[in-house]
Amino acid sequence: MNMTETERMYAYFLCSIPMIGGVRAGQLEERFGSPQGIYEAGVEGWRECVSESIAEYMNRQKKEDAWRRDYAQLAEKQIHLVFSREEGFPSKLLTIPDPPYGIFYKGRLPEDTIPSVAIIGARECSEYGRYVAEELGRYLGTHRIQVISGMARGIDGISQQAALSAGGTSYGVLGCGVDICYPSQNRRLYEELIGEGGLLSTYAPGIHAMPAYFPPRNRIVSGLSDALIVIEARQKSGTLITVDMALEQGRDVYVVPGRITDRLSDGCNRLLNQGAGVVLSPEQFLEEFLQSWEEKQELPVENSIYKKKRKCRKNKNPQLEGAVKKVYARLTPVPKTAETILAELWEKGEYLDIAALHRILMELELSGYVRQSSPGHFGTSAN
Repeated sequence: MNMTETERMYAYFLCSIPMIGGVRAGQLEERFGSPQGIYEAGVEGWRECVSESIAEYMNRQKKEDAWRRDYAQLAEKQIHLVFSREEGFPSKLLTIPDPPYGIFYKGRLPEDTIPSVAIIGARECSEYGRYVAEELGRYLGTHRIQVISGMARGIDGISQQAALSAGGTSYGVLGCGVDICYPSQNRRLYEELIGEGGLLSTYAPGIHAMPAYFPPRNRIVSGLSDALIVIEARQKSGTLITVDMALEQGRDVYVVPGRITDRLSDGCNRLLNQGAGVVLSPEQFLEEFLQSWEEKQELPVENSIYKKKRKCRKNKNPQLEGAVKKVYARLTPVPKTAETILAELWEKGEYLDIAALHRILMELELSGYVRQSSPGHFGTSAN
């Protein structure tokens, strides 16, 4: 339904209160009839529906009256606001527990008709986690899957940057106002998301990040997604809170397995033990994901990306010969040093010198079969 400008202005007042989500906003509207009715009810009325501290916060906002100025400046700051009752609000968020009352965004919103995947994980990730996040982000971006995450350091931001670098789209959900770049070191990603995707938040402009704001933020990350991928998570971490929210929302959860000796993999391996889907490669994940997504969408066969992909899929084993083929056979998605590859070849009775190995690795890299994740570390490419 369309809202009048007056209704939108008073609805913005509710959105300027960080502690009020969709459920509380609905209770207030049911009690007082409209956003303007809520505003005019005053602190005594608000106490009927919210805690004393929230009622006092609302009262301070009303007395200071700065919210009217902030509302008027949204367009100037190129910030959009869409409410749950309005056309254009992300339909996936309407079905989650405690859907947001309104969404602020810069750039644009995710498209409901295009599949989306959330990639989340450790902020202090390992080189392995970085590599997998880059490969998955790049692969999904190349195949026009919307990548959703929290723009955080580590896995989140790495996967989003990779998706954008591959020409794809990505959307960052913030635990602060969309006019604030948090963390500050992700400024480049922040700017690129605005141009090639979008930044979203349930928090009004000017609201700074606080620890209490991130769990509610995480429900939006999972809520906007059709599936969730976890790359590296400790036994107790915020990532696992997001997983619980995704499961509550009925989303599919996939996990990248890790070594049992790595503490960053404890949470991931436990999820696998509990029945989460496993990511063995970007190709395997995308095939399973698209099949599941299309079954849920009940798409006709002629519109099936999954079936077209299976029909047109390239041979996964490149047609290589001689020493080049033997070198490629020693490579895996986890990068290895040239010295490790050479030692493995010698163990198999394949004798090469280091110079010849480097020439072959360069040839494979130029052909797109091999990628250097860092200088001197070589692994198979997902592209």
